[in-house]
Amino acid sequence: MTLLDISELTLDLPNGKRLLDGISLTVAEGETVGLVGESGSGKSLTARSVLGLLPSRATMGGSVQLLDQSVLDASRRQLLELRRTRASMIFQDPRAGINPMRTVGDHLTETMRLCEGRSAADARAVAISLMEAVRLPRPEEHLHQYPHELSGGMLQRVMIAGALTSSPRLLICDEPTTALDVTTQAEIIGVLAEQRASRGMGMLFITHDLNLAAAICDRVYVMSAGRVEEQGDARQVFRNPQAAYTKRLVAATPTIVVRDSSTPTDAGTDAAASTNPDAAVGASTGGAASASSTVAVPATEPMLSATGISKTYTRRGKEPVHAVIDASIEIPRGGALGVVGESGSGKSTFARMIVGLEQADAGDIRIAGRERTSVPSSRVERLEHARSVQMVFQDPYLSLDPRITAGKAIEDAMRLHRRLSTTDARERVLELLEQVGLGDVHAQARPRTLSGGQRQRVALARALAIEPDVLVMDEATSALDVSVQAQVLSLVEEIRRERGLTVLFISHDLAVVRRLCDETVVMKTGAIVERGRTIELLGNPQHPYTRLLIDSVPRPEWNLDAVAAEASELEDPVAQN
Repeated sequence: MTLLDISELTLDLPNGKRLLDGISLTVAEGETVGLVGESGSGKSLTARSVLGLLPSRATMGGSVQLLDQSVLDASRRQLLELRRTRASMIFQDPRAGINPMRTVGDHLTETMRLCEGRSAADARAVAISLMEAVRLPRPEEHLHQYPHELSGGMLQRVMIAGALTSSPRLLICDEPTTALDVTTQAEIIGVLAEQRASRGMGMLFITHDLNLAAAICDRVYVMSAGRVEEQGDARQVFRNPQAAYTKRLVAATPTIVVRDSSTPTDAGTDAAASTNPDAAVGASTGGAASASSTVAVPATEPMLSATGISKTYTRRGKEPVHAVIDASIEIPRGGALGVVGESGSGKSTFARMIVGLEQADAGDIRIAGRERTSVPSSRVERLEHARSVQMVFQDPYLSLDPRITAGKAIEDAMRLHRRLSTTDARERVLELLEQVGLGDVHAQARPRTLSGGQRQRVALARALAIEPDVLVMDEATSALDVSVQAQVLSLVEEIRRERGLTVLFISHDLAVVRRLCDETVVMKTGAIVERGRTIELLGNPQHPYTRLLIDSVPRPEWNLDAVAAEASELEDPVAQN
């Protein structure tokens, strides 16, 4: 049975700009259909059209049929009925979809009480059963908690439970696992698959992760600039892409599959490592994840060293939380160290102590030979510390001032540390934006008018504007499209080669870590449980937890790595719209 039928859908803004151009797709009962493509390709807009969530004053063409009900000409009452009974949507950021002032229980029971007329007790019972279905550990306790008390993975499961309260026939998932670590992502995907099978739902799954789409989708539609570039069986599309755009996306997709050492990529890497023994990174052995990221450096004092770092948070009436336990790392000038682990493993706390945003309880931190363990107390100390180390956060919207343009944010950062004329500063701003794939039009834009990927590139440009010795990237590429991600990683690699930039890279994406980082450490519940050369660690993990992380990475039944290698002869990955 066909649940969703979109035919020749078009969407034009009042200024005449066409955002959707002849989109046609179907979703059948019990089927998972993927929408993949870059930011600005029209994926989310297409999905939102199913629920009638359209831009004001937009002109629509074509048709959207949801269970034989026309959506585009539906009344407001009919749309509300569709959203309550036929289709639900899970959004990318769960914290943006839940009122922070209300409990999880309020969020889950409100619709059942007000729209379905259920009693409070009945609604509560249904909510608990749904929370058990999505495998939340303590449903009754969670009902009384507020969103800030739950991790991102737990909150995303609350959102899934909320979407299932109306027993929808179609579930629309808009990047529901983008910011989650691999083990949590695997759990969420398992929950969605389980619910689809038990309820006979259809799913429209939006993602920029081609590995994930290949692993869970029956069919896929590849979108670019508001059009469908390619469609078909997921296995066929990713194994044998026909459209040049699809080939470029596949080529830009990183993989944790370690190629045979005889291939050019790893052969060049091993040769570089063997001729440059001083390029070792970390506390044990050194190496390089790719030939392009190998940086020749003399054997001198590490650019960044942290020894015996610990951090414990005390909570009134509760057990203390040991966030970081006796962690030690070393990175030479120009090196790149990856830090991986689940949410709550201590990765971000460790990074914040290195940047100076948190005070370590014990241990020693040194950058370029200078002691940086204590939090800077004066303005002079803060500026000096900022010149030595900069951080790119996971959520760029929270790290950018919504009142000023992107160009002004970068210019202000530069002029805080360097004396530049207005003309020179603005020229440098445009150079930095061009490096991260943006332009003058983005320099004039405020954060709210930019996409998530564009905001993240602005944040990266602002951090690089200061020309720090150490760049800390905390999940800084998790929300980027694969082609944009490849562009950003190439930029970081280029700056490493040219300026000897030292990188501490925190990520849940093991494929990205493999590409960028010479060495990797694995954190679990605050402690480093394994470390080593990235290629060796991913290819032959020793600790059970590392093996769990690697096993949790979504894998299709076929190997995208071979497709990417074949497509590598194409031109560089397409830039974001």
